[in-house]
Amino acid sequence: MSKFGGFLVAGTLLSLSALMCVAQNHAGKNGSGQLIVVFKDGHRQTINVADVARIEFSGGGGVPVSDLGSAPAGAPPRGHFLGKWEVGDGSGGKFFITLDESGDAHRSLHSIHGKWVYVNGEARVTWDDGAKDAIRKVGGRDQKYAYRAGKSFTDEPDNVADAHNTTTRPI
Repeated sequence: MSKFGGFLVAGTLLSLSALMCVAQNHAGKNGSGQLIVVFKDGHRQTINVADVARIEFSGGGGVPVSDLGSAPAGAPPRGHFLGKWEVGDGSGGKFFITLDESGDAHRSLHSIHGKWVYVNGEARVTWDDGAKDAIRKVGGRDQKYAYRAGKSFTDEPDNVADAHNTTTRPI
């Protein structure tokens, strides 16, 4: 066999092995690691999670989802925050915040609706009026951190008060 024939065979084998690696990676991506987006009109789009660097949500009234990392060790699970919470208003008064499984939130103070997400072991609520509240477990106690419209959850809170989940839970 000539040198040219040897190079041709070696090049073909190298190309085939590279194609097999790409095919195996692509097949692995089409497994269980998929995100399926269902649009309002009912059509679906499937996205391989391995191809996603981050997910961003834009538009007014949305819930900021900037830091959806895994919860820190010892943090309460998402279910800890479900239910009706009696919280302080920072001035000695009390009101209620209800966090639903669906991500909806309701505030008895001025009857405001909002959305909540579980982020880094805490419940973060963004209200329709722009204000924000976070319920965090700090030193074995639950506390509500309040932020006026325009502030973020990492800013200094406007007030911090005790929070108590009034929902009866099964044992």
